[in-house]
Amino acid sequence: MTKIVNHWIGGKTVEGASGTHGPVTDPATGEVTTKVAFASVDEVDAAVAAAKEAFATWGQSSLAQRTSILFRFRALLDAHRDEIAELITAEHGKVHSDALGEVARGLEIVDLACGISFQLKGELSTQVASRVDVSSIRQPLGVVAGITPFNFPAMVPMWMFPLAIACGNTFVLKPSEKDPSASIKLAELLAEAGLPDGVFNVVHGDKVAVDRLLEHPDVRAVSFVGSTPIARYIHTTASANGKRVQALGGAKNHMLVLPDADLDAAADAAVSAAYGSAGERCMAISAVVAVGSIGDELVEKIRERAEKIKIGPGNDPASEMGPLITKVHRDKVATYVEGAAAEGAEVVLDGTGYTVEGFEDGHWIGISLLDKVPTSAKAYQDEIFGPVLCVLRTETYEEALDIVNASPFGNGTAIFTRDGGAARRFQLEVEAGMVGVNVPIPVPVGYHSFGGWKDSLFGDHHIYGNDGTHFYTRGKVVTTRWPDPADAPAGVDLGFPRNH
Repeated sequence: MTKIVNHWIGGKTVEGASGTHGPVTDPATGEVTTKVAFASVDEVDAAVAAAKEAFATWGQSSLAQRTSILFRFRALLDAHRDEIAELITAEHGKVHSDALGEVARGLEIVDLACGISFQLKGELSTQVASRVDVSSIRQPLGVVAGITPFNFPAMVPMWMFPLAIACGNTFVLKPSEKDPSASIKLAELLAEAGLPDGVFNVVHGDKVAVDRLLEHPDVRAVSFVGSTPIARYIHTTASANGKRVQALGGAKNHMLVLPDADLDAAADAAVSAAYGSAGERCMAISAVVAVGSIGDELVEKIRERAEKIKIGPGNDPASEMGPLITKVHRDKVATYVEGAAAEGAEVVLDGTGYTVEGFEDGHWIGISLLDKVPTSAKAYQDEIFGPVLCVLRTETYEEALDIVNASPFGNGTAIFTRDGGAARRFQLEVEAGMVGVNVPIPVPVGYHSFGGWKDSLFGDHHIYGNDGTHFYTRGKVVTTRWPDPADAPAGVDLGFPRNH
């Protein structure tokens, strides 16, 4: 019997009423294992209404109440991390260790939310004028929404909702319809932790659900992570409807390798950053820029390591890389490799014909490595979102920097070098929001914010960290003047001398 994933509204499972469902496949077998209900406009409205009703009390709740619930949620999340990872592997395809890592990174933001009392401290200036004080406070927005991608079905929602609800907001999540089960498990754990009904809601669906959230008058802010074209659409549409928006888009992350770098360390980093999670992550290194004469040696070291990667079902402990999320995506990724030679690249490894014995219908693709890739090639220009690594060659640091800065994307980048002065110049001169120095995937820890530049981010706020707290709250300044108690009206004696 096919499993059905329904909505979570008002603290309980709500069966889909639209009559429309989407298929969820096991990427390792290609088999449809689950159907997910797609929400109608009315069902999205019901979720927003539940969140609005809950905000009337949750927005006034104490910080102690909110954080105590989040502490309990954190303990439950930790206890169920293997179960959540199994759901991720079954629907996304990533290997179990990658899925566990995703849950661990989400836990970092829950940790941050548990300490929200410090983040929400106000400011006070006394005696700015005679008996006048000024204070600044931050208050919740109301109902906020999150629209999240398939590649991290647990982590990216946890980049959003823990801070949002810790700040006093209520939340409506629209997760990817390709791997929806993890979001429902998170909802169940929040309920078990004691979160009041309606504070956290989940509606599944497609563009119908997304557009309704973007236009709904009771949704005050929208967080999004996904591709650049959709991020631009989310930002434009939600902003036109008067909402606060943070929309994180796509990426083409470069890793510069200078001639003095430890090439073994650089090759290890390139392989893990390019092919981990089958390249389906916005912080994957998809372009290595080899500077000077080291290109041949570096490419050979990458090839040697890449060929040893064990590809197989995500639930097989021996597997180091799993399949891609859908057959359509797998076929699209393959086109970049198949057309690379005609565009001037040298195909060092071609993974397009890869399959796994016993799982021939899975969405498999092997490791691909393209060398001497021109910047005009589609494999370089587009965000492939698969296990394809492009290597570009330059003679100088300046040429390499120009390539990175000419890219329309500015999510993350890295430099490998032993020279501190070169690294310092790079981190100041490169046009990207996150920079790694001998670190290939510079995803910030929870108390620093995550976000890119250029077409990798639309909106003024990065996600989580201080920016996350500011995004989910709005500031208020209170100016107060109290008369001195010695000036009490005649007949009222407060015990203060009148000769002040």
